[in-house]
Amino acid sequence: MRILLTGATGYIGKRLIPILLELEHYLVCCVRDKQRVPEEIANHERIELIEVDFLKPETLHNIPTDIDVAYYLIHSMSSSSKFEKMEHDCAVNFKTRIEKTNVKQVLYLSGIVNDSQLSKHLQSRKNVENILASNTYALTTFRAGIIVGSGSASFEIIRDLTEKLPIMIAPKWINTKSQPIGIRNVLEYLSKAIGNEKVYNKSYDIFGPKVMTYKEMMLQFAEVRKLKRTIISVPVMTPKLSSYWLYFITTTSYKLAMNLVDSMKVEVIGKSSDINELLDVQPMSYKEAVKKAFIKIEQNSVISSWKDSLISGLFREKISRYIKVPEFGCYEDLKTRDIVDEAQTLDKIWAIGGKNGWYYATFLWKIRGYLDKIFGGIGLRRGRTHQTTLNAGDPLDFWRVLYANKEEKRLLLFAEMRLPGEAWLEFKIEKNKLHQRATFRPKGIWGRMYWFAVLPFHGFIFNGMINKLVKKDKKI
Repeated sequence: MRILLTGATGYIGKRLIPILLELEHYLVCCVRDKQRVPEEIANHERIELIEVDFLKPETLHNIPTDIDVAYYLIHSMSSSSKFEKMEHDCAVNFKTRIEKTNVKQVLYLSGIVNDSQLSKHLQSRKNVENILASNTYALTTFRAGIIVGSGSASFEIIRDLTEKLPIMIAPKWINTKSQPIGIRNVLEYLSKAIGNEKVYNKSYDIFGPKVMTYKEMMLQFAEVRKLKRTIISVPVMTPKLSSYWLYFITTTSYKLAMNLVDSMKVEVIGKSSDINELLDVQPMSYKEAVKKAFIKIEQNSVISSWKDSLISGLFREKISRYIKVPEFGCYEDLKTRDIVDEAQTLDKIWAIGGKNGWYYATFLWKIRGYLDKIFGGIGLRRGRTHQTTLNAGDPLDFWRVLYANKEEKRLLLFAEMRLPGEAWLEFKIEKNKLHQRATFRPKGIWGRMYWFAVLPFHGFIFNGMINKLVKKDKKI
């Protein structure tokens, strides 16, 4: 079949692509920026990439008409406090265009809704479901609660809380009940429902075998990780304090934390149906889903993360607009060193950040990260999705990867920390020399004052970093 995939660079979309390819489907992937697409996807013979922004109707003409099935995997919860309008507009624009194609079925991944009480997030998902209903095509909706898998926002938040805090004084929402489901099961439902007329124009709750509180999830997570944890809930923590609590302890952004807290107050318990028998899916237990997630993490094979999304930081525009580093009106710090072992230096560059740190004065990078977080920035909490590979669009601590080509021996990063201007950091190897270039385009007088204030630290940090990168080591 010829399948249109929206949200192709998102958490679910990235994981669905290899499954659909294995089933020998032809994919038309909607992306806002082709520069963000990993090479193995962009160059696949059964994948066609089209640039579409569903908030810009003028771009929707790029969607071809010869489509059999479409996936609607667009969500905006972490991007703005006005996510409801964004999700409404995206759904309307999608439906308007898709009804002009030959599509027979649209599959939508939503959230489990509690009819008596809905958070803004779940109400928005329900509204989108209502908008997508059509007389032109069949709509199949799967409603999931907490998705357990390496890189999912809920998984990473529970991981952060459990691994960082031996004793937790937590908000009362940790006693809210939910039915977590493994990411593998979610992908099974989404892929097995293609073309199945028994699920046309129907909605199904999909969930794991057990109802659990957030507290139980964290304690079971601790058991899997062989950690002993004590959790005490308090009723006095307001939603705003809860949001700040999540923001400072976990890797989540403040906007996402606010929306998550709003959702976590509401029980999301699924309604039983015959969907497991129809699609032959056997949901795994919460502990099994956590164990499988860590297998992926330990193998360094996490396909996608919620942090991959551009909206997980301050970046909003197409990456391609920033690949050409400006020269006019900019300050520059260029350092060059001879290389002893080019292959090793290249490997070091591609492993920079995250758990590996920045090779020199990492404590100063951490201080800069803490300061950034205090002022509402993203800090260093995102780390990196993969430990040894980089693709355009990947988060890298408080940077975003703009360009990563190991054959060309060039890595270009764009700063997403809070700055009075814009900053780029580039590593490039030419003629057995490493060129390390920091570029800053100041915004107003404060930007210029900032550059001269940090210049002494640049001389210390960047000199040390490039010296470590070119140094021949026995082991990396």
